[in-house]
Amino acid sequence: MFRLKGVIPPMITPFTGDGKLDEKNLQKLVEYLSGKVEGLFICGSYGCGPLMSLEERRRTAEIVKKYAGPETVIVVHTGTTNARDTIELSLHAREIGCDAAAAVGPYYYKYKDLDLLRYYEAILKETKDFPFYAYHNPQFQGYETSLEVFRQLKDMGMSGIKDATFNIMQYAAYQRELADEAFDIALGTEAMWVSAHALGCQAYIPGIGNVFPELCREMYRQSMAGEADQALQSQFRVNKLRDIMYLTRSTQLAIYAIAEIRGIMTAYPRAPFIPATKEEKQNIAQGLKELGLL
Repeated sequence: MFRLKGVIPPMITPFTGDGKLDEKNLQKLVEYLSGKVEGLFICGSYGCGPLMSLEERRRTAEIVKKYAGPETVIVVHTGTTNARDTIELSLHAREIGCDAAAAVGPYYYKYKDLDLLRYYEAILKETKDFPFYAYHNPQFQGYETSLEVFRQLKDMGMSGIKDATFNIMQYAAYQRELADEAFDIALGTEAMWVSAHALGCQAYIPGIGNVFPELCREMYRQSMAGEADQALQSQFRVNKLRDIMYLTRSTQLAIYAIAEIRGIMTAYPRAPFIPATKEEKQNIAQGLKELGLL
């Protein structure tokens, strides 16, 4: 049975200054990360997926699959405003050999339980035998998905949840009520990894893993090995690093800036996001130096 394990960064998508998909830097980032982490979660929030056309999202998945190592698990975020487009992207992910798909609840409108069940049921019907996850991000989709909906989706064959609620009590409820060998709950942040692992988590999806994969991998290893004190210190360091990310207008913009500061690549976020300013980059660099990371 398919399960997510390890460090799976929500990979940013590089764009050029005039707004086009930057395929050269996309390849560069994939090759940088592949081998340093267990997998890549692409075209999600950090990846600007909802700002991209379906063709751009398909092309991104193709490039990531082509240049990732054979052991790197590729999870494609395929969520859109509707089941039709989400199915199209999910089937494409399966066709090119990616390992799983995940979809945030349909956004813009507020949906009730019955609406969500119909949305996901249509997707699961068309993606049989292909691991499929609900990406639960209430802030971005605009509403909560209820535990009862997840119970029914599990019965329909859904593989699990990527939980981005930042609510450890809610995560604990998912583990208690839903998790088993056929249904796993991946953590959608680096901020609570040690706590989530204590509750049974086996995989986390850290934004900071785009630019500091070694720190995320070490924190994962320590926790899995039962090195509680070391893992806790790593968690505190990672959370200090998250504080630095808030020196820009969003954590996503900070990742693009840190990628440039660390010499990984220089690329742009997708408009209408505006890249970090020179002053913001200087503040980030200073913060990284104070943490001993530059």
